[in-house]
Amino acid sequence: MEGMTHPARVLVVEDDDTIRSALVAAVESRGWTAAGAVDGSGLEQRLDAFRPDLVLLDWMLPGRSGIELARVVAAHSDAGIMLLTAKDGVDDKLRGFDVGIDDYVAKPFVMAELVARMTAILRRRGRAPSVVQVGDLLVDLGAGAVVRSGTPVVLTGTELRLLAFLVGERGRTLSKTQILTQVWGYDSYDPNLVEVHVSSLRRKLEEHGPRLIQTVRGIGYVLRTA
Repeated sequence: MEGMTHPARVLVVEDDDTIRSALVAAVESRGWTAAGAVDGSGLEQRLDAFRPDLVLLDWMLPGRSGIELARVVAAHSDAGIMLLTAKDGVDDKLRGFDVGIDDYVAKPFVMAELVARMTAILRRRGRAPSVVQVGDLLVDLGAGAVVRSGTPVVLTGTELRLLAFLVGERGRTLSKTQILTQVWGYDSYDPNLVEVHVSSLRRKLEEHGPRLIQTVRGIGYVLRTA
């Protein structure tokens, strides 16, 4: 991890308990360190104590809004800032960039896209590796490139998101519902999407080596090298 003395730290400020828990879990699944907060109370003290590399802020928070908190983060630390927002007007987005955010994601969001955007911010700041290796498989998350046994593997955008998620959760058995919500979004309900894309991804990867994505009967899938 080239000079990194500790895993990237991400502070998640989100008042919805379910969303905050999912975000913290997604951060930790990448090997990063997460801390959660329901609002911006004591934010300055949190910034000093936790020293985040990235702060993920919901726009609509009790008390100070995400926009107000973004100003605090920008003035108080050098952390990257990402805004979660249900607002989709151009003026609203420009307000966010005016106060110093790096990026925003509109709700409802697909977790895989959110994690990819977080990774991009952290990578620009030297806090996230671009290339992940699992056995003979190399996945360059920055370039969107996949190589197996020295041979490039051409994937669709969905297959790449699916593989990135499986690689990030390697060794862990994932249900079809977990994969659906993380790769396609929380409003997707068709498990056939998972089966079709896992089958296609397997076929492409297995052209250059043994099976990596294993089926766990009655549960889902797991990516492992042995």
